[in-house]
Amino acid sequence: MVRFSVLEPWQDPRGGEIERVRIDNGIIALEVLSLGGIIRSLWTPDRNGERKNIVLGCDSVEDYLAQQAHLGAIAGRYSNRIANGKTQYNGHQYQLSVNQASNCLHGGVEGFNRKLWQLGTLSDGVRLTLTSPDGDMGFPGNCTVQLDYRLVGNNLYIEMLASTDKACPISLTQHSYFNLDGNRSDTNEQHTLQVDATKYLTMNDVGVPTSIQPTAGSDVDMAKPTPMSVQTERPALAATKGFDHCYVLDNPGADLQRFGCLASPNSGRNMTVYTNQPGVQVYGANFLQGTIGKKQRVLSDHQAVCIEPQMLPDSPNQPDLPGDVWITPGKLYHHITRYQFDAE
Repeated sequence: MVRFSVLEPWQDPRGGEIERVRIDNGIIALEVLSLGGIIRSLWTPDRNGERKNIVLGCDSVEDYLAQQAHLGAIAGRYSNRIANGKTQYNGHQYQLSVNQASNCLHGGVEGFNRKLWQLGTLSDGVRLTLTSPDGDMGFPGNCTVQLDYRLVGNNLYIEMLASTDKACPISLTQHSYFNLDGNRSDTNEQHTLQVDATKYLTMNDVGVPTSIQPTAGSDVDMAKPTPMSVQTERPALAATKGFDHCYVLDNPGADLQRFGCLASPNSGRNMTVYTNQPGVQVYGANFLQGTIGKKQRVLSDHQAVCIEPQMLPDSPNQPDLPGDVWITPGKLYHHITRYQFDAE
């Protein structure tokens, strides 16, 4: 049984209020905001059964709007990078919002992370909905999004549906920063990551994919549980100050497939991720320094780990990459990811 608590809303400096709700099934608990579909807190038990919050967040709307890290938010209309902020479909050219080097990153300057979503409840979670108008950040079509966060035992299910009335590339991801030590540590170095994917995307100096390569023997090979500290030691990761790489899953049927497991030897917590998406971006919080978190603490680089299931970056411009990113009228975008939390 899931218990719901409506928390005191926050004032949005842009006008109106931001709703806050906590859901708790007795094993894990979640605080969700109507701003950006944000997961502000996520409580899971350690090896002693003690629940602690394992994601980074902020204490006000102002702090969320001031940061560029997408803390806990939904990234969209297209997560990750679209090269030069340009794409085209059937001869129609689209200029998108450019907000990272020459790219459109995570939907542009005013992406889904900054939007006001409508928040309602389900029997086992919450449902958020958003309507993004035609031309929003340059993207074509009126886009309707449904986002469900559901608690089932020791699992958090995240399911996203989207439709549009014009052909549009859509890729949504949940951008939580996980620190499985329950914020008792300011580093992810002792976390271990194990990845099932056997391929990854090489990229140019602004993060746009250039090829698909095998992970075996590369600096992103995490087939065995490996400390995150390697991200500051392996030469190929120096250019991005650590992990900011997209793994490619062999999943043509879009089945719910295991990606890998993030674990903390300190707390005993581990998080196994399953997804139907063709790619998963692993980001080691390489540029988090200076972001204001809870209790006005200044966050540090490599303080957490993002595991972001998604369509592949720049897929709208690279049709040879796996996954069908162009959603046309009458077609439905469907993303489902399961986060399983255990302790040992």
